[in-house]
Amino acid sequence: MRLEITPELAQVRAALRKFTTEKLEPLALEIDRTGEVPQAAVDLLREQGYLGMRLPSEYGGGGFDLMTYCLALEEFSRSHRMFSLYLDATSGLNPIAIAKYGSEAQKRQYVAGLASGTLRASFGLTEPGAGSDSQSMKTRAERKAGGWVLNGRKHYISGADVADVVMIMAVTDPAKRARGGITAFLVEKGTPGFHVTRVETTIGSEAIKLAELTIDECFLPDRAVLGEVGQGFRIAMESLTNGRLGVSCSCIGTADRLIEMSAAYAKERVTFGQALSERQAIQWMLADSVVELETARAYTYETLRRVQAGEDVGPAASICKLTCSEMVGRVADRAVQIHGGMGLVRGYPVERFYRDVRHYRVGEGSSEIQRMLIARDLLK
Repeated sequence: MRLEITPELAQVRAALRKFTTEKLEPLALEIDRTGEVPQAAVDLLREQGYLGMRLPSEYGGGGFDLMTYCLALEEFSRSHRMFSLYLDATSGLNPIAIAKYGSEAQKRQYVAGLASGTLRASFGLTEPGAGSDSQSMKTRAERKAGGWVLNGRKHYISGADVADVVMIMAVTDPAKRARGGITAFLVEKGTPGFHVTRVETTIGSEAIKLAELTIDECFLPDRAVLGEVGQGFRIAMESLTNGRLGVSCSCIGTADRLIEMSAAYAKERVTFGQALSERQAIQWMLADSVVELETARAYTYETLRRVQAGEDVGPAASICKLTCSEMVGRVADRAVQIHGGMGLVRGYPVERFYRDVRHYRVGEGSSEIQRMLIARDLLK
């Protein structure tokens, strides 16, 4: 059964839906046309208070809870994935980690800027030889007088090409590694020895970029350490539950929009004298999509409720992420099939959605990693 949201959240959803449809959707078309996010979109998100919405209010953030944030991700994902990425860059892994573990000086330096949208953050974990197996990272940080010297390489880092501060995970004790030997560092753009050496365009929207970072004899003072020395891996892992639930809600929003578009097109498109919507083959595609969406939504909302209640949800976030990311891929594939030739042409949203959703089965922990985590919990 579908878990209904509270009346208060229902009002928030209605406002988000209106804002997304009337204000963001025209900008989404411009992003598709130019491959760039217009400044007007950033200004609009900031003016409406959606940037930094989970950050503490005392630093200029919105102070919203996880459920409200995930609801915003869900609604924004009905339009363009770049809008949800902007929310993540100001309220996701790195910003929340700074707000939770940062020193008072770090909070003053970064959190207000992230909340206002004048700063953007990125999360540097993945390496050429350490993707899903992140504890095998080779980036090293060695103690020097007054600080640390970092050397290594990170790649496939979302938004790092435009980020003002990147949270870099580095090995500080090779013997301990994930058990107290990895430390989180806040590295600002322009720091000597810290370079964006390559920017990749993904399978999805032209505006979505992944960056390669080269770190060569990069000196960082002690004040650049986030949290305690050796705490980095735990900081990264703690963030994953929220991150996976955020991805799940983004998948739900996209699937919801794709089903609406497919149903509307099926009613309009006539073949052999009959609307597509009257054909059983099309009806069953739509029905299967609705069943999968509503099942995924119910489990995800219930998991969000439990997380906010402070419960230990075990592998539930992995179940949500696996279910939702696989679900939206199937929904997108059916949507393209229903739209026929129009579903294959650049410039139509359904084609862009089809490419964008493929990322969800890889990012934030691949489907295979989620299955491994679920099985590990079952068999422990």
